Amino acid sequence: MSQTGNRVDQIYKQASSPADFAKNYLKYIGELAQTLDSNELQKFIELLLQKRKEKKTVFFIGNGGSAATASHFMNDLAVGTRTPELPFKAMSLTDNNAVMTCIANDWGYDKVFVKQLEPQMQSGDALVALSASGNSPNIIEAIHFAKKLGCTIVGISGFDGGKLKELSDIKLHVQTAKGEYGPVEDLHMVIDHLVSAYLCRKVLDEKR
Repeated sequence: MSQTGNRVDQIYKQASSPADFAKNYLKYIGELAQTLDSNELQKFIELLLQKRKEKKTVFFIGNGGSAATASHFMNDLAVGTRTPELPFKAMSLTDNNAVMTCIANDWGYDKVFVKQLEPQMQSGDALVALSASGNSPNIIEAIHFAKKLGCTIVGISGFDGGKLKELSDIKLHVQTAKGEYGPVEDLHMVIDHLVSAYLCRKVLDEKR
């Protein structure tokens, strides 16, 4: 999708070869990485550690590429940290095709996350929402439900942040032109691996 000001379009047009495109795309990803708010990242890490201590659940949601990142994040947090004594309780609501298609068929796609949260989410849990645009209706519905229960909202967004950024308690935002899905989702995975890398080592320190 071509957008005015889209840096990836510009990088492509100016590239003399695939190698030149790759070099400048990676340079752009590095520039975006430098814009991530380390204070918000600290808040996110501290939240995950607190929810682990409280034995609360952290739910992950997203659409498309962000659905895959939600699954990956849940895997890295719940399994990758290897903490059977005091685990991180995490659940990705993007993984059960039967449940998602049932809800979409019976209530509409806007309900695919909130209908999963209704019987499972409890006060004090946390919701991590991943969305490049920040405006997906099913994401926003889930956030409103979680807020009514007093749950903490972590918004991992892109573009201008959309409604997700406005509604989030912790805002992990990648500012880009609209339509730059690739760079935004690249940085969302960096956030996953950065956070998981810290938590793995934190847990290891606890065991020593």
